Amino acid sequence: NITAVLEFRLLGFSSNPHCEILLFTVFLVIYIVTILGNIIIISVVTLEPQLHSPMYKFLKNLSFLEVCYTTTVVPKMLANLLAKRKSISFLGCMAQLYYFISLGATECYLLAVMAYDRFLAVCEPLHYGVAMTDESYTRLAVGSWVTGVFTGFLPCLMVSRLHFCSYNLIDHFFCDISPLLKLSCSDTTVTEAVIFILSLLVLSSCFLLTLVSYLLIILSILKIPSASGKRITFSTCSSHLMVVTIYYATMISMYVRPTYDLSSELNKAVSVLYTVVTPLLNPVIYSLRNKTFKKALEK
Repeated sequence: NITAVLEFRLLGFSSNPHCEILLFTVFLVIYIVTILGNIIIISVVTLEPQLHSPMYKFLKNLSFLEVCYTTTVVPKMLANLLAKRKSISFLGCMAQLYYFISLGATECYLLAVMAYDRFLAVCEPLHYGVAMTDESYTRLAVGSWVTGVFTGFLPCLMVSRLHFCSYNLIDHFFCDISPLLKLSCSDTTVTEAVIFILSLLVLSSCFLLTLVSYLLIILSILKIPSASGKRITFSTCSSHLMVVTIYYATMISMYVRPTYDLSSELNKAVSVLYTVVTPLLNPVIYSLRNKTFKKALEK
């Protein structure tokens, strides 16, 4: 009963045309705002010499990453919301899965690196210039991207080698790991175990590094004698920590599990958070709560 599946059918969110048009409008607006917002951040950081420090260079990396990350999923989702035949080729599905995993892993590494950069700036200000040089920034940024690229290879290779029977309906709006494992007629035990271990290593380690960095920052802030300085710094860091926690909480709940048995509707709802909402929130929180960036934007 095993046949070569050449394409998958994506069921998406709803079969009601009115709901699909509403969803298309909402997601299109969010996507446009996300792309424009991130392009503005990249442009401002590039054009303003005052923002050529490692912190803002990391922010530029994050903005470029968010453009790539959301573009991996959202355009195909928007096209399928209007299409009668909501399909994606097998190769297209595997490509989408690879870029989704790789860019998601890169974001984890980059958020951890950015938290480390802020830890040095707040907790070790006198040593910051020595510890975070242009060479250090380059190594950390390139390391995040290269490690992310290699992280996506193994899960995508293992999923692509599974057998898929004649039933090719994916109950999701993009090619994610969970619905593909459910769809396969192969024994997915080994694949699930490998993906679980890899997800645990990547997500948990990056989240712990990020969390520890921000906790040390908060402890350092509490020692600031000025109440206004304490409030401003804490407000910025707490916003960063909030966005990071939302991102990691949704990703860990989805991928750091021994089995992939979440209901399809809950799977879709959680997936919207880290594929659509987070790419919009991250740059906004990291830039618009920063006085130096706002002055450069006005200029």
